[in-house]
Amino acid sequence: MSNQIETVDIQLIHDQVCDFIRTNFLYSEGDILNDGESLFERGIVDETGILELVMFVEETYGVQVSEADLVPENFDTVNNVVAFVSERLGADE
Repeated sequence: MSNQIETVDIQLIHDQVCDFIRTNFLYSEGDILNDGESLFERGIVDETGILELVMFVEETYGVQVSEADLVPENFDTVNNVVAFVSERLGADE
């Protein structure tokens, strides 16, 4: 049963991250957000957008993001953000 709860939590994190990105960075109804696609390379976020995403993560999940955490492996794709938050919250993927 614990795995079921963790799976739901990861799905919730995913949905919240996607909603944040869609609401704040994708202004066209036709824009498609792919979980594994680079947000930076696709022009969805720039340096300021990454900082907004970091602030969202800190405020929403109570996760402290250090300067060392500001790497593409943590914030360049939806999948990376979800994995980073899940790891910090102790959820298994």
